[in-house]
Amino acid sequence: MSTLEVVNITPVALSGDVSQDGEPSIAVNPERPNEIVATAFTPDPMGGPLAPVYVSTNGGDTWTLRSIVPGGADGLGTGDISVGFASTGGALYAGILNGQAAVDGITRMQILRSTGIGSTAPMAILVSRDQEDQPWVVAGSVRVNGGTRDRVYVGNNDFGQSTSRTATVDVSDDARTAPAPAGFTPTPIEARPTSGQDGPPVRIALHPDGTVYAAFQSWQARSGSNVTFDVVVTRDDNGGVGPSRFQDLTDTVDHTVGQRVATGRFVKFNAIMGQERLGSDLSIAVDPTDSGSVWVAWCDRVGGLTGTDYTLHVRHSTDHGQHWSSDVRTITDAKNPALAVNSDSLTGLAYQQFTHAQWVTAIELTADDWQSPAEHQVLHQALANVPQRQGLPFLGDYMRLLTIGRDFYGVFSGNNTPDHANFPAGVSYQRHADFVHHQLLDLDNVTRVPPSIDPFFFHRAA
Repeated sequence: MSTLEVVNITPVALSGDVSQDGEPSIAVNPERPNEIVATAFTPDPMGGPLAPVYVSTNGGDTWTLRSIVPGGADGLGTGDISVGFASTGGALYAGILNGQAAVDGITRMQILRSTGIGSTAPMAILVSRDQEDQPWVVAGSVRVNGGTRDRVYVGNNDFGQSTSRTATVDVSDDARTAPAPAGFTPTPIEARPTSGQDGPPVRIALHPDGTVYAAFQSWQARSGSNVTFDVVVTRDDNGGVGPSRFQDLTDTVDHTVGQRVATGRFVKFNAIMGQERLGSDLSIAVDPTDSGSVWVAWCDRVGGLTGTDYTLHVRHSTDHGQHWSSDVRTITDAKNPALAVNSDSLTGLAYQQFTHAQWVTAIELTADDWQSPAEHQVLHQALANVPQRQGLPFLGDYMRLLTIGRDFYGVFSGNNTPDHANFPAGVSYQRHADFVHHQLLDLDNVTRVPPSIDPFFFHRAA
């Protein structure tokens, strides 16, 4: 019998927090699933030079804040941040946009390493490169010459490329022990001309056999905020470390590297829905039992410029990304798709949908591409106009879903009003909260605290 747990990550010591802690990420140690790290746009409560991560050592039941990320800015935390554990050895990796650099008007991507969840030392800086956006970390481990190495992938949008083909993956074949830059090498993965750049998200899916996929949005036309893009998937059959990286998937129509999953999709970039911006939604996942079975999800405006529905789409390939199904799932007015597949080949899709003036965060699980009714669980539902937005992003441009064995682990951000009606699957809070009067309380358990955006952890155990 499966169980579902939802936890407000904010520790009790931050009961007075009113920051907009959106755009979350999560990493679970595959060797010790009780060890979990989560991130969001959370500032250091002491205003120090390091940004914090959230740490749990008991499977997500309780969390503490640990400031170990370089480049934290007073009141800001870091910029974009994602995290990933290696398959073995417990090393933790992060990709960030340095918060202090952002204050100075610079988008500086840094790739970071920590020895593990027990370390309180600042994460080591392996790579520091300007003109970057949205680093996305996926880590694995491989046996090499009788030893183990960490292979780490960081998808990013590299505006430092000499062409307008900005979709990039940084790869290291020895990230655990090698000194900076630890072998990280940027590999451009866009093979077609673009209209000035590719879309911000570059997403990675890694299979244990060394097959690695990268998905991105190839911007083919742009006029102001109106963007027409193709959804493209590339693949590397040698772990992304051979002489010709991400060259193993060629389009069936134009014979260019990178199979187009969908073409001519439209988005009004940075349009607003429910106080959140739109235009940067993408996810990819591979079946851990079958490297040829891969899913992609993205969002676009159906109907183009005159359309009204921002729609989430899911498609499936069973032949290593060469051919793709038509849509196996669509959801109107939804964003932040997050895909993952467990060891039973059960596909999970988490997302956030704007409906009836609320943001509704849900997870669906299917074994047959939604041909039969999927298991559907609402994790959170709350008014979209509370709290009032403090800049963008509001909830975030992404959330994340992972699997370890049969279990699903995820994180999302949302309105933190303590109301049981907002959490149909139940919830536990660490920060002081009065669920009878729907009121957050400060450390004294008396002073009222206005609602804000908090990160929430969820775990669906098989």
